[in-house]
Amino acid sequence: MDVLINVFVGLHIVGIAALLGGFLTQMKAMGAGTARFVPAMLHGALTMLITGVALVGLNQAEDRTVDNVKIGVKLAVLFVILVLVYLKRDEEKVGKGVFAAVGGLTLTNIFIAVLWT
Repeated sequence: MDVLINVFVGLHIVGIAALLGGFLTQMKAMGAGTARFVPAMLHGALTMLITGVALVGLNQAEDRTVDNVKIGVKLAVLFVILVLVYLKRDEEKVGKGVFAAVGGLTLTNIFIAVLWT
């Protein structure tokens, strides 16, 4: 089971990399006011959601302690990211505030994962 959990952790990291990488590639465009949500951002967020839910289930199946408050906060932040990216995915330009919010929430989710112990 540990191998399966580690595979899902790796896929979860790939999802966050896609979301954050998509954001970072659009930073210059954000300064010019022409940023858009690229497909990698949506796919990364969905990958994070699916693998995160799987990780919680696998850890609980192994009788490992799961901090449900932390998972709930991370899920809520990810849900906001998903809604923003999904609703604005077809727009040619996304407002700086919305785009920056997705980047900030992504970084928030990373720091919650790393620092909340």
